[in-house]
Amino acid sequence: MSGASESQEPRQLWESERLVSDAVGRLIEFWGFKRHMGRIWAVLYMSDEPLSARELQDLLQLSAGTVSMTVNELQRWGVVKKVHRPGDRRDYFVAEGNFWKMISRVFNERERVEILDAIDAMEEALRYAKAKAETTDPAQRRRALRQVDRIGQLLELAKLGRRLLEALLRRARVDATPLLRVLLGQRR
Repeated sequence: MSGASESQEPRQLWESERLVSDAVGRLIEFWGFKRHMGRIWAVLYMSDEPLSARELQDLLQLSAGTVSMTVNELQRWGVVKKVHRPGDRRDYFVAEGNFWKMISRVFNERERVEILDAIDAMEEALRYAKAKAETTDPAQRRRALRQVDRIGQLLELAKLGRRLLEALLRRARVDATPLLRVLLGQRR
């Protein structure tokens, strides 16, 4: 009989769950995502059973709209999955537990795009600076040549970042030697 009364009590977050969900929320926010994404994912990750949107709403004291939008976004990123319980029409959610799968998806869809955009912009800037270096004005030529050198270094670093990220995504490991060379100012 006591087991039945325990299941009737509304579930509440333990202090450990609150602390972890708040910490993950802050980390996620630091990385440019919404804090609630980290909080909801962490509660689902630590839960021993799938949770409904209503349960997430009650546990985290969030509005139904916030939970709905956040869970949809987490599903889009592939870090939360919808599951069904037989005989229950509500949707339940579980967290993806494979950290590498989550991180690699973010790197591939977000960081990789930013690096590629930066490379495109630097290549365009380099073309412009090289054209400016063709001038006969000595001051402008000096300025342009310095920019060609500096933009070239930045472009080399961005391309190295792209190669490292692609290697990391392909093999789940990276040789940091080329990065150290660039950071230490050593040419190949």
